[in-house]
Amino acid sequence: MQTVKIGLIGAGFMGKAHVVGYSNVPKLFWPAPAVPELKTICDVDEATAKDAKERFGFKQYTTDWQEIINDPEIDAVSICTPNDSHAKISIAALKAGKHVLCEKPISNSSTEAKAMAEVADEVAVDGVIAMCAYQYRRVPAVVHAKKLIEEGSIGNILNVRATYLQSWSADEASPLSWRFQKKYAGAGALGDIGTHVIDIAQYFAGDIEEVVSNVKTFIKERPVQEGGADLLGTIKVDPDAVKEPVDVDDEASFLMNFKNGAVGSIEATRNAWGRNNYITVEVHGTKGSILFNYERLNELEVCFSEDLEDRRGFKTIYTGPAHAYGDVTWNIPGMNIGYGELKTIESYDFMKAIVEKKQPSTSFAEAYKVDRVCEAVLASSESRAWEKVK
Repeated sequence: MQTVKIGLIGAGFMGKAHVVGYSNVPKLFWPAPAVPELKTICDVDEATAKDAKERFGFKQYTTDWQEIINDPEIDAVSICTPNDSHAKISIAALKAGKHVLCEKPISNSSTEAKAMAEVADEVAVDGVIAMCAYQYRRVPAVVHAKKLIEEGSIGNILNVRATYLQSWSADEASPLSWRFQKKYAGAGALGDIGTHVIDIAQYFAGDIEEVVSNVKTFIKERPVQEGGADLLGTIKVDPDAVKEPVDVDDEASFLMNFKNGAVGSIEATRNAWGRNNYITVEVHGTKGSILFNYERLNELEVCFSEDLEDRRGFKTIYTGPAHAYGDVTWNIPGMNIGYGELKTIESYDFMKAIVEKKQPSTSFAEAYKVDRVCEAVLASSESRAWEKVK
């Protein structure tokens, strides 16, 4: 069985998620397509890197990501850094012949994302894999929704309505982190969480052609925490502390027209009290509807026009052994997966792509499409008009 030696760059929240995914691949998927081996972890803060090495079980640590790129023993690189460094690290890794799993959004701009997709395309002929971590399209309920759509069970898609609502930055006392700074994050709620539902919307209905948007920043400055904030900025600090400007959006909402004639809407906010990780995607077709809610991620609600009139309405499908990945997780419908299993599924798909030398569905090309939509959304908010996705 092939062993894939992993170099992980960025030891924070998402770094931990990648470690959980890699570690569990052979535990859930056996025989595994390949067994990930945790070789080197990198973080700019040496204390964090050293602690992560011991905590996660890596063989060594470094504070210089280029050491991972230059290590001939490392086969694959996970990139869990702030968005502004995704392009340079990914391109360097791909050119060094290393497989890449990069967190989303793929980059801060569509220009950088295009360059990443082009390099990924160039090295693909040599069997090098480039994958973006849009993990939510791998939820078994979402995979099943895609299957129903492709089978024609809900007919032609008319409308896609999606939301991603969180509350972690609703408190103005939450400290400034890189996610509130354009030079690092590129965008706020739009780039951070909106990209996930843009990806799912296009996964279901094809490419978005044009958008008209409303993008807002409600909390225009945040307190600076000495030593920096944690990844999500959830540590509260003294509200009288020194404050610095926030130059990204707190909320983005937009209407969209798809190339296939469908319409829809997306809303993303991190300021919705009471909403923790509220992802919903509702699809209406000529023959039925589908509704997915991540806070009930082992369920898919469906309604079909062919149902008898006296019993027509949404019914719940509980995902389990009969659905994607269900035979290797927890084989009881309704308790199939959680977030850890989802990241394991992502890692499994990455290992499978490496072994089969076949680019995954969440390729850099697909991630580039998402970045193009984001740029159109931001442009529309400025122009106050419909903007084409270029």
